[in-house]
Amino acid sequence: MASFGWKRKAGEKVSKSVVQQFEAEAEKPEDGGGGPDEDVDWLHAIKRRREVMLDDCASKSKRLKDEGALLAEQGRHWEAIKKWDEAIQLTPDNPLLYEMKSQVLTILQEVFPAVKAAEMAVKFRPLWWEGWQTLGRAQLNLGEVDLAVRSFQVAIHLCPSELTLWQEDLNWALTLKKQNAATREKIRQEEETKNSILNAPELDRDYDFESDEVLAACVAVAERQTRYEELKRTAVVVDAEGNINNVLTGEEGSSEDRAAPSELQFVKARGL
Repeated sequence: MASFGWKRKAGEKVSKSVVQQFEAEAEKPEDGGGGPDEDVDWLHAIKRRREVMLDDCASKSKRLKDEGALLAEQGRHWEAIKKWDEAIQLTPDNPLLYEMKSQVLTILQEVFPAVKAAEMAVKFRPLWWEGWQTLGRAQLNLGEVDLAVRSFQVAIHLCPSELTLWQEDLNWALTLKKQNAATREKIRQEEETKNSILNAPELDRDYDFESDEVLAACVAVAERQTRYEELKRTAVVVDAEGNINNVLTGEEGSSEDRAAPSELQFVKARGL
């Protein structure tokens, strides 16, 4: 008589897949939590995903940078800047993008944005001599000659073998610095001479209008007037050798006509 096997061994007449499923379910915690996902390193997965996204941003940024460079070479400057701005959104710490943008903004005479872009370039890469060179050129375009001299000096310190920094950039900046100093001195002399005419010390005294003193006072004032007119017609220029010269511009009449009046041109006059 056949008996019903209550305690037969598992697997005797049960399929292997069913047994494996049963055993897997038996290994689960009774509280129902956990599972195979507990072994996943989520921090590593997030980090890996972030690296992939950064790689995508870097590759897209490089493509935009190259497209902008091509547009700039074709003279399509604003389109190039737009490409580089898009690339900056993806890689905001890339100094190459700011440096190229500064160059093109300088060409477009957008002087202040050009300086700001170059400042960002040297901020992210302070030991890059080309970034300092571009910053110096942008500063020159803005009229900040002293700052430009310093930027070129930093570039030379970083790359002393680059002759263009010595022979072109720094030399030109120093020449402009000398010219600015000469121009300021000329303006100072003009103001001083003008004030000496308007407030001539010789006219503060009470003169006998029939004396020789009044003639001397008039001669002194006339000489100052002549000097003032000459200063007004003088321009500060730089020659081919970098020397500063004062050159008369808009000359009218001969040198004799511009000479200071002599005493013979004045007469003694009795006051009313």
